[in-house]
Amino acid sequence: MKFCPYFDTKTTFAMDVVVQSLGAVVTLIATGLRSFSDLFLTQPSRATLKHLEETDLKPLTGARKPLKAKCLWEKSGAVIMAVRRPG
Repeated sequence: MKFCPYFDTKTTFAMDVVVQSLGAVVTLIATGLRSFSDLFLTQPSRATLKHLEETDLKPLTGARKPLKAKCLWEKSGAVIMAVRRPG
């Protein structure tokens, strides 16, 4: 018993080929548009050491006053990850 009596095996195969081809074309167009739009995006600028030194760090716990990032690596090494949120 067939699932749909209106389509035979050849018609189903042809529809599969059409759907797969259409998906490939849409993917190609989307990839082309995405790569073309990358030309108009500005590249992010790197943070300078002076800018990182002057950054105020706010503690997650407690109500202490913010401290400058430079004091973290004055006496010993420290790894700092600077994350800038949009807005």
